[in-house]
Amino acid sequence: MGSSPATALLVPFAVLLMGLFASSDAHMAAGGWTYPPVCCNGDDVDGDCQAIPSSDVTKGPFGFSIHLHPGDHHLVTRNQLLLIYGTEIRSHDYDYHICLQPTDDPSEAAGMGQNGKYRVNCFFVPPDGA
Repeated sequence: MGSSPATALLVPFAVLLMGLFASSDAHMAAGGWTYPPVCCNGDDVDGDCQAIPSSDVTKGPFGFSIHLHPGDHHLVTRNQLLLIYGTEIRSHDYDYHICLQPTDDPSEAAGMGQNGKYRVNCFFVPPDGA
């Protein structure tokens, strides 16, 4: 029993569709929403966007203070204090999220990460935290 030409075309098309859907959730937050591609680099396992504990975040009159500890984000290996002023983005769940981007440029570095310096690409605030 042979396969028809239509079946021969359908299989590669199905594989292509599976690849498109698999790559579309490369920036997926644990809460099921998608990080904007401009914020995140990587995938669900080693991407640079991740939820952080709300206890690390303090809202002040001029913005947010974020005190990250090792283990709060997989790129952070030592205590870090970050200040965010007016660039926060509304998250689609009830968690704070931060996207850290490795960089070699000292003028844009916010602290030290696993492989050197990093900068904050995006900071997400829950609807009730803004």
